[in-house]
Amino acid sequence: MKQSPLTLLGISGSLRKGSYNTHLLELCQKHAPKDCVIEITTLHEIPLYNQDLEKDMPPSVQDFKTKILAADGILIATPEYNYSIPGVLKNAIDWASRPYGESAWKKKPVAIMGTSPSVLGTARCQYHLRQTFITLNMIPMNLPELMIGEVHKYCDSEGNLSDEAIKQRVMQFLQAFIDWVKQH
Repeated sequence: MKQSPLTLLGISGSLRKGSYNTHLLELCQKHAPKDCVIEITTLHEIPLYNQDLEKDMPPSVQDFKTKILAADGILIATPEYNYSIPGVLKNAIDWASRPYGESAWKKKPVAIMGTSPSVLGTARCQYHLRQTFITLNMIPMNLPELMIGEVHKYCDSEGNLSDEAIKQRVMQFLQAFIDWVKQH
């Protein structure tokens, strides 16, 4: 009996065209093992959260929640804005947790990785996200961590990672997450 491939949903915390973090997800997608499929979703169409819309959720939010529910695990690649979570990512997290009692995040294995031009990478953002995962009842992979600081030093002119040592770290991180998802 053939098992279906493991499915991961990749979410970028950036809307920027040419985002380093979206490129990071694309690298994982391109080099994922044969038994793993990574779908990358965008947050461009998710409106600002409004509790008045919960009973008749916008189609983009319904689609986002459906993708989360269908995934075996969630792979987040995010920048850090003002020492914390980008607003677009936090907004999407809030939408998918609603209405109360119908969270799509419950018991989902999750891993966070991030790139940034700053020296610290995305450390503070990642730790704030971990706090959010507590109330969402997610299952975060604690180690290894992947925070790529001064990312521009490791990329080609189009923003793709070109440094082989960094690429190797990304692939090791991805494999650790695949193993984590299989355990949970």
